[in-house]
Order: sequence, then C-alpha cells, then structure tokens
Amino acid sequence: MTHTNLFKALGWKNGPDDNDSELHNSMPEVHKSIPIPPNTSFFKKLLIYAGPGFLVAVGYMDPGNWATSLAGGSKFGYALLSVILISNFFAMVLQHLALKLGIATGRDLAQMCKENFSKPVAIFLWLMAEVMIIATDLAEVIGSAIALNLLFNIPIIIGVIITAADVLVILLLQNKGFRRLEAFIITLIGTITLIFATEIFLSSPAIGPLLIGFIPTTQLVFNPEMLYLAIGILGATVMPHNLYLHSAIVQTRSYAETEAGKKEAIKFATIDSTTALTLALFVNAAILIVSAAIFYVNGYNDIAEIEDAYKLMAPLLGAGFASTIFAVALLAAGQNSTITGTMTGQIIMEGFLNLRIKPWLRRMITRLLAIIPAVVFISWYGSSGATELLILSQVVLSVQLSFAVFPLLIFTGNKKIMGNFVNSRKLNVIAWIIGSIIAGLNIWLLWTIM
Repeated sequence: MTHTNLFKALGWKNGPDDNDSELHNSMPEVHKSIPIPPNTSFFKKLLIYAGPGFLVAVGYMDPGNWATSLAGGSKFGYALLSVILISNFFAMVLQHLALKLGIATGRDLAQMCKENFSKPVAIFLWLMAEVMIIATDLAEVIGSAIALNLLFNIPIIIGVIITAADVLVILLLQNKGFRRLEAFIITLIGTITLIFATEIFLSSPAIGPLLIGFIPTTQLVFNPEMLYLAIGILGATVMPHNLYLHSAIVQTRSYAETEAGKKEAIKFATIDSTTALTLALFVNAAILIVSAAIFYVNGYNDIAEIEDAYKLMAPLLGAGFASTIFAVALLAAGQNSTITGTMTGQIIMEGFLNLRIKPWLRRMITRLLAIIPAVVFISWYGSSGATELLILSQVVLSVQLSFAVFPLLIFTGNKKIMGNFVNSRKLNVIAWIIGSIIAGLNIWLLWTIM
C-alpha cells in the first residue's frame, strides 16, 4: 500500500474543509508574545529561544519515571541505564519533529490532526489524547500527593486535592508573561538536578559497572522481567503529551514568518530541546544510579514504591537529610509536570475542538479530569492504591504513545504540509523505525499484561 492510500485509509483530508470553523492560533494568549530583536547575537538568541525545551523536559523526569527507574535500579543494578539512554535519543528525535511541525506550519499537533484527518478519525484521536492527559495528570497529581505526605504527613487524598492549586500558579505566572512561567519551571528543574547530583555523591556508585550499564545487552530481550521493566522505562520516558505541548509552545517566539526565519527558529529551538533533554537524561539516569548504588548493592531488590525508597534512603546512606531532599525533588518534579500537563490539556481541547473558553475554566476542567478519578480510586482502595494507580497510568501512557507519534510522522514527512521543512529521507527512516519500535513494544506489553 502506498503512502497516499495509507493516508486515505486513515481518513486523510490534507487540509481543512471549507466549512471548518475559523482557525485560531495555538495558545493565542501567549502566541508570538516573546519578541526576537533584529541583529541579535547568537548567544542572546539562544537565551531568548531557551525555555520551551525545558517545559517539555519536565515530562521526562516526572513521578512515573521515578517508579520505573527505582524498580529497575534496585532489581538489575545499572543494566537498564542503556534503556534510559536509548529512550532519551528517541525523545530527542520526536521532540525535534514536534517543534519543527509547529514552526513550519504555524499549527500544533492537535490542530493538524483536526484539519487533516476525517472527522471520525480526528474525534478518535481527540478521545485518545484526553485519556492520555488524564493518565499524565494522574501520575503527576499522585506523585505530588505522595511527596506532600512524606514531607508534611498530609493524607494522600488531601494532597491530591491541594494539587489543584497549580491552576492558579499557571494563571498568575502566565499573566506576568510566558517567560516568568518558563523561569519558574527551569528553577524547579535546577532544584531537582542539584538534589540528584547530591544523592549520587552520597551514594558513591561504582564507576566501572555504571559506565558498562550504558551498553545494551542481550538480556534486555531474553530476560522477560528485564524486558518488562525496560518497556516501562520507555513508556515513562517518551511522553505522548509532550509532542502536543512542544508543537504549540515553540510558537510563543515571534520569529519571522519567512523560510529563513523559520529555519533559524527550528535551529535554536532544537538546541534548546536537546540541551533540556540531556539534563532530563541526567536526572533519569541519576534516579536509577542512586537506586542501584543504595538498594541493589545492599540486597534490597524489590523497591517498587517511592515510599519504600524514602524510608530506606537515610539509614542506608547514613545521612538524615537524604530522604528529605529526595521527597523535595519528588514534589518539584510533580508540580513541574502538573503545570505542563494542564497546559497540554488546554492545547488539546482548543486544537481538536476549536473551543475557546476562559483560561481558568479550561485549566480547571483539565485538572478535575485527573483529580476526580484519583480521589475516587484512593478513597476506595486507600493510600496504598496510589502506587498501583501510578503504575497503571504509565501503562496507559505507553499504549497512548503511538496515537501521537504516528500522526506526527505522517505530517512531518509530507511535502505538501511541511514544504522545504519536510523530513529528509534519512530522518524519515530513523523516525519511522523509532515509531515502529515503540508500537511493537507496546503491543508486547499489552499482550503480557492480558
């Protein structure tokens, strides 16, 4: 089947119909709100473009990543570091495609799906995106609630409700300018990075085995338990909501709407994204390294819950503050991710439905879609159900990933849509291999669970 026939089978329209409602800019309240002064030096432009990549990077160090990396490190030592490295490479490629789509077309991924697929296909993708947002928010909300419980002994169900305050934080910061929001996110990322640098120093990992862990082994395929955890790490690392988010927030920069202007914007946005994701690689690897150095080495091979890691960290390291700063990092990661997750909910609602409602109401709806099921689940199963719900959210996200990846690959590989910014043959091959691997692993994961 040719690409054209494949697209037709998916309900391909290749552009909005004449009867489509008026098209809106992505996130209109901040669209093109950050000016790029002419004749600016390379370094200053780099600083101006820096930001969106870091908002995206927080999704790669969220509480869902913590659960899988802690389990992987405690059970298999450093062996799964190679999976984190590979997953991060996948993320860098996919995020490059997402930012390129947003800059080249002036549309985000949700808008492109609505405008280029038939109505039934677009509705299906929208429903899958909403499920994805709920699953994403569940992980972030529960992670923040667990951190509040560990730090202040606040019941998890109360902590879940408290996380609704992030809606107010977004509105306050965004009303002061999108750069303030970006600065807040970058500050939290810096906090997480410093904390894990400290944790690595305290845990004193063996350098030799650590470096060997970045080299893939055949056990990843032939050891079913290791493969299962590897897929979990992949599902927790490559986050589908980030593809929607990145394609929208890169349009906050007021770059020239010319081929040269867009080319420059793609270059700087890619530098921003790759730098931020490299930092996310360090954090993800650090979680697993600390887990391996503390738990695996001392024979604690079944650390699956964040609470267990918190309780054991201080006595095993001999540093009373180790557990406290661990919980602080978890809270920072959870709050970071809830903010960007809520923002993505806005992008998806506006993009697929072309629905314009007040920002506070739009974000409150998105937050409630996550808080309500979390409150119901924890009320029914108790606080112990929080970790189970966290793991379930990662499985759902893993399954949802392909519904965001393949539309992105179709759009960025289409000359009519992308013009001169269409994927090169080499990039297209790499991207489709990545998409196929992700889809194949998720099918295997579903088969194993069922």
